[in-house]
Amino acid sequence: MISRGLQDQVLQRLRQAPAVVLLGPRQVGKTTLAREIAARYPGALLLDLERESDRAALGRPELFLAAHRDRLLVLDEVQHLPHLFEALRPEIDADRRPGRFLLLGSASRDLLRQSGESLAGRVSYLELTPLVVAELKLDLAALQSLWLRGGFPMSWLAPDDEASFTWRQDFIRTFLQRDLPGMGLRIPAETLRRLWQMLAHLQGQMVNASQLGQSLGGVSHSTVTRYLDVLVDTLMVRRLPPFLPNLGKRLVKSPKVYLRDSGLLHALLGLATVRDLQGHVVAGASWEGFVVEQLAAQLPADAQLSFYRTAVGAEIDLIVEHRARTVAVEVKFSSAPKPARGFWQALRDLRIEQAYVVAPVARRYPLAEGVEVLPLQELGALWA
Repeated sequence: MISRGLQDQVLQRLRQAPAVVLLGPRQVGKTTLAREIAARYPGALLLDLERESDRAALGRPELFLAAHRDRLLVLDEVQHLPHLFEALRPEIDADRRPGRFLLLGSASRDLLRQSGESLAGRVSYLELTPLVVAELKLDLAALQSLWLRGGFPMSWLAPDDEASFTWRQDFIRTFLQRDLPGMGLRIPAETLRRLWQMLAHLQGQMVNASQLGQSLGGVSHSTVTRYLDVLVDTLMVRRLPPFLPNLGKRLVKSPKVYLRDSGLLHALLGLATVRDLQGHVVAGASWEGFVVEQLAAQLPADAQLSFYRTAVGAEIDLIVEHRARTVAVEVKFSSAPKPARGFWQALRDLRIEQAYVVAPVARRYPLAEGVEVLPLQELGALWA
């Protein structure tokens, strides 16, 4: 059993708020974590809203919820019963004791807009990501395996790379053919798969919706944008916004796009082994996206993550803002990383005093004044 780093935060939020919403993609481990948490609450009741029998129990939600005020209710896959949020609001207002509801959803906060509107001020949100290095305590060799397979527990724990690759291919097929329709999203599965594969080839780049639409056979710009929104809302894709300081410089203002799980990225590209991956043109961009997700998973909830790029080539892969602190992070897929001239220019542009170059190295070491090379395994300690 892998101990998830988010468990203590969920327990803390349940001690503070009447309802906690735990978001995360399908198969990321939300239900397993919820069962471990529910075991700490005598009499806790778990309902899986994908089951018809459990949905039937909530046919009159106002009556069911009121009848179980004395226990923690864990409601899994809440996106399948959106009208539930209308009943939760008056029920929480009637009894605002902390720790009443743990809601699990396989979608972003935006896609669960019903909860954001109906339960504003009544719920606390957390996101469970795929497994991160800090939860597994890996050496460099095992780190390569996590990078290849990605962080979905069933993919990581597969007996070999071939079994892991097969699991991820099955996950993609099920996500497109069953999970999205189950959320009420009517999108041609093959079209969305082709778009997903295109985005895999464009990992870490800015995308042009019109060009993607032409490659999809004449799909409109607005339709491509809507499809991309679906992948973002279902936590498959990340849009990384640009950092836009008022410096009087010509800045890139379009977001970069990353597939969030490296294992799904590699499955979409047909990369089944570490050798396949290391010899592929996407290796550097894949490593960059892997680091982005590792960092994002370990940042405080109020931290902001962006990138900086000017029209003349000054560039920093990641800008982390947390309260009064701003840190630059450059990502290099090299055991002897050497940032380009644009990185140093960007540090001068932004007057950043602390920067890190994250690379597959065994130990941290100084590169210049205020700049350190850092192993991925130590990334989370910077914001502990």
